[in-house]
Amino acid sequence: MIHWLGLTGVVALLSYTAAVVFSPLGYPDYNWMAQAVSDLSAEAAPSRQLWNRLSAPYNTCSVVCATSGALFVAQERVSSRLFRVGLYLFMAMNWVSAVGYGMFPLADGGKDIASFQEVMHIAVTAAVVLLSIASLIGLIVAGCRDRRVRGIAVWAAVAFAMMLVGSIGTGVMPPKYFGIVERFSVFAAVGFNAVLGCYLFNGFKGMGGAELG
Repeated sequence: MIHWLGLTGVVALLSYTAAVVFSPLGYPDYNWMAQAVSDLSAEAAPSRQLWNRLSAPYNTCSVVCATSGALFVAQERVSSRLFRVGLYLFMAMNWVSAVGYGMFPLADGGKDIASFQEVMHIAVTAAVVLLSIASLIGLIVAGCRDRRVRGIAVWAAVAFAMMLVGSIGTGVMPPKYFGIVERFSVFAAVGFNAVLGCYLFNGFKGMGGAELG
């Protein structure tokens, strides 16, 4: 059963992509090249209801996939301790994201951060980014040490590179292109979760078991 739960990662990616692509239909003045994805789900956004419907599978499936993957590698003692800790951190990131953004949605997209709710939204974002970076770096290093997990480490490196492009790009690109580079960051974790789900569906075959401890 836990192998089949890996497919929830793919469902989460499809759901999130649909929300990003189609939610602007409910936000006539939205400029995807200049505005952040979070503007679509802001409390004052006209697209919020459409976003909530399209992203509903993502909100649940992302947590289910990351948690199932972490539980599986813990039970089967897949690869090294560093590899497993990397996936535990990735699971924690998904929980912080799901709970944190649910409790503190952006109040109004494109406005200055002023209220407590908006400050907490930024704090959740910071925690998500830090957990993502720690997780991906741990998996990359684990892949350098154990060639059996090198495949998933390469995917982690791709996700990490996307996060860097998004983080650096939002600071150096003109404001009119903010939304383009920001999407590299937001899709990095969602895409990696889908990859993790595929590995889980395949049972992490050939990646070592309890003998590595």
